[in-house]
Amino acid sequence: MTQRTVEAAGRGLPGPEELRNNGVVKNVGEARETPTGAPQEELATGERSTRNRVARSILDHGPSTVAELAGRLGLTQAAVRRHLDALVVDDVVEAREQRVYGTRTRGRPAKVFALTDCGRDAFDQSYDKLAADALKWIAEREGGSEAVAAFARARIAAQASAYRKAIEAVSPDERTEALAKALSADGYAATARSAPLPQKGEQLCQHHCPVAHVAEQFPQLCEAETEIFAELLGTHVQRLATIAHGDGVCTTFIPKISHTSHNASASTAGRNPA
Repeated sequence: MTQRTVEAAGRGLPGPEELRNNGVVKNVGEARETPTGAPQEELATGERSTRNRVARSILDHGPSTVAELAGRLGLTQAAVRRHLDALVVDDVVEAREQRVYGTRTRGRPAKVFALTDCGRDAFDQSYDKLAADALKWIAEREGGSEAVAAFARARIAAQASAYRKAIEAVSPDERTEALAKALSADGYAATARSAPLPQKGEQLCQHHCPVAHVAEQFPQLCEAETEIFAELLGTHVQRLATIAHGDGVCTTFIPKISHTSHNASASTAGRNPA
């Protein structure tokens, strides 16, 4: 790593892939020629790669001083400080006083840099495996698939209070759109659109599913979600596709609501595509 580096334009919070794989970085603007002839894009890539190494070193070794990081990474302390400043701005690391165990010496304690919750989340996590293991334990110890289904219903019911408020605040014709916006606020990237003819109704499309990997093993999560959609919208609904099943989008068909009746039928609410 040479010391002739140029600060990358547009710092932006490094995404999980950038931190997990130092070879995968985002393009920063268009490549521009520098006086030395090297494309600006290549220099920006080098900056991000080194910044990722700094964050990774803190993950592997715990809160670290500038001197410790410089020694481990073979960088000057000035270079480490510059990368740490960028990581602090991006909320990946934070500065704190070093904890002293035993007798405290004179002078100010050394400043160390530690990962924030945001920075830690950018690295590989085992949340999916933990959730799947927990549901497997519930199934084995507490009553099989019915116990998992009960958990799934309780989980989505706890989330549904915000969805219910959003739906009750609009007219019946706007309910699907309101539900889509409420789901998007929870990370589902949902949209509502008219269903293709000859169907009469709408399609609720969820372009992202935060629990897709777990739902592959436990379809009860999808079934409980579909059931709550029927309850909230006051009509039977039909799940046409799920990301957990291998489809690109979770798609739910919502027939045109009859304003004379709001009793949901569960005949197709919990049905996943075969």
